[in-house]
Amino acid sequence: MRVFSNTTPFIALAIIDQLQLLQQLFGSVYVAQSVIEECAEGGEILVPHLQTLSWVIPVADESSSNLPVLFELDRGEKQTLLLASKHHDSLVIIDERLGRNVAEYMGLQVTGTLGVLAKAKTRGLIPSFLSCRARYARTRYLLQRGFDCPACSTFRRTQPINC
Repeated sequence: MRVFSNTTPFIALAIIDQLQLLQQLFGSVYVAQSVIEECAEGGEILVPHLQTLSWVIPVADESSSNLPVLFELDRGEKQTLLLASKHHDSLVIIDERLGRNVAEYMGLQVTGTLGVLAKAKTRGLIPSFLSCRARYARTRYLLQRGFDCPACSTFRRTQPINC
């Protein structure tokens, strides 16, 4: 299975110092050039230069697509979905609700940052899902966009608070 990630999961995992989970869970992650550029632009959250991470596999952006369903997405989301759609067994890590909906419409397997954290907890890579989620929510970066995940209910109040 090829795993493709959009920009936001890199930012979210960098916020909580858990970026290594992507490598630990998936081995390697394919990343569109536009996502690499978005992460390199910088901002309030420092994300390491993706090209310096040995487990990140840069992929050249696709030429523009005329699929109307992609028009509302930003460049990184669009490129991530286009690249993933070229591979039969792809998993897309994307957090934005519209991007997730479009990915599902395109028949792609989808997870998000919270799904990554849930999988990491299940595999014993983090001590507490809830602690990581709380740390993540405190930044108010992603949860302001109104998304949550079904995995959250699995770990409600059953785990110690440390990430």
